Amino acid sequence: MPLPASSSPSSAPGADHASGESAHDGPAAASVAKRVTELRRRAAAALASLPASIGELGEIFAGAGHELALVGGPVRDAALGTVSHDLDFATSARPEQTAELLRRWSDTWWDIGKDFGTIGARRGQHVVEVTTYRTEAYETGSRKPEVAYGDTLIGDLTRRDFTVNAMAVRVPSLEFVDPHDGLTALAEGVLRTPVTAVQSFDDDPLRIMRAARFTAQLGFEADADVLAAMSQMASRLEIVSAERVRAELERLLISGHARRGLEVMVETGVADVVLPELSRLRETVDEHRRHKDVYQHTLTVLDQAIELETGPEGAVPAPDLVLRLAAVMHDVGKPDTRRFEAGGGVSFHHHEVVGAKLTAKRMKALRFDKQTTKDVTKLVELHLRFHGYGDGAWTDSAVRRYITDAGDQLERLHRLTRADCTTRNRRKAARLSAAYDDLEQRIAALQEQEELSKVRPDLDGKRIMEILDLAPGPQVGQAYAYLLELRLEHGPLGEEAAEAALREWWAEQQG
Repeated sequence: MPLPASSSPSSAPGADHASGESAHDGPAAASVAKRVTELRRRAAAALASLPASIGELGEIFAGAGHELALVGGPVRDAALGTVSHDLDFATSARPEQTAELLRRWSDTWWDIGKDFGTIGARRGQHVVEVTTYRTEAYETGSRKPEVAYGDTLIGDLTRRDFTVNAMAVRVPSLEFVDPHDGLTALAEGVLRTPVTAVQSFDDDPLRIMRAARFTAQLGFEADADVLAAMSQMASRLEIVSAERVRAELERLLISGHARRGLEVMVETGVADVVLPELSRLRETVDEHRRHKDVYQHTLTVLDQAIELETGPEGAVPAPDLVLRLAAVMHDVGKPDTRRFEAGGGVSFHHHEVVGAKLTAKRMKALRFDKQTTKDVTKLVELHLRFHGYGDGAWTDSAVRRYITDAGDQLERLHRLTRADCTTRNRRKAARLSAAYDDLEQRIAALQEQEELSKVRPDLDGKRIMEILDLAPGPQVGQAYAYLLELRLEHGPLGEEAAEAALREWWAEQQG
């Protein structure tokens, strides 16, 4: 099912881009032209796999006198050789008309996005969202975009975020529409906007975050016009809801080029608004080189943590948002704890504790869910614990505490701790790696012997109350904590020894 020629007047490589730049001349232009041809071929092959039901949907809309076009990410991804089961369409039909037409086509439909012009439906395994041609713009100071409907596909594409997402395929004719040379931008690996970046970001400030996210997701470079507008307009993100900003940050972090996305955020000042703790790490750069560059160290830790993620059947399947967030935030307490010591050294005492508090505060502000916040904060707080192991042999009780404190984050903590070693001193790196190998072996042995992932005192709360003749209350909790401490210190005691220890402890409390 070949794609017909593009309806775009500017689809040929070498045409002027929306940013005002031109495609390269000579061999570079020839290379881009070859790449565009390949992308078009891939798109045709991918779209050939669309089910006949999608063509039927186009026929239904056409029969009712309305246009329908596949738009945005699905078209871009088709050019990259893949087709999603979730398909986005744009139409000239108004939402109430779209709902009626989808009702005739689908197994089920929903209008939860009707206020934004979007109606969704499912037929078999394919989910479609159909949105009326539109524009979105934020009123000054408003957190909610105003939606206005448009009349043409070209107008709708002009109002989209980036040229690589401003391509469409009309259905059922399969006419390829590329008014802003999105295929060329895709071939060049450059992120551009259909109109000026300032105008685009002013219409929807969330696009500032989307620009950073797409550099991470697609591995693209942002056009100079885009970078300049991001820097100029970063503060406009303050009017966007925290939930929408967080969603873009999450998608950036789980992308294949997460480091590059964060670098773009920091370089343009976007991180100053969204993730200022990361930006502040640059404040710790020491011109006298008494300690390493904490910002660059953090980015390297992120890279190394990603490398330690596992396949689907492993302990930490990739991409793992919690591990990646912990890698980004693990040293954010350093700017507030840096001290220059009398001997010329630098210290960051308790930066893990300060960092955990800053992490919790930032994640709350970004409206992360409570469990994710708890997990990431725990990893930040514990990421230094291992370094005491390298200084001297831990007792079994210390290993038990490490396991118990990490809880269900132990596997992530293993990876974060290993990733945190960025020294170029090979001997030191080998020593730290060997020490952690030893710790993991001891953890595995103790877990096998004692099932430490389920560690509990030898006596439960009910038995404590029976032995001490207590009613439920804080004294029972204190007794429980005491027995847990014994359990961690000495391993399993057995019920008889635990009862004797409990009675002795209780007598001391009464005395």
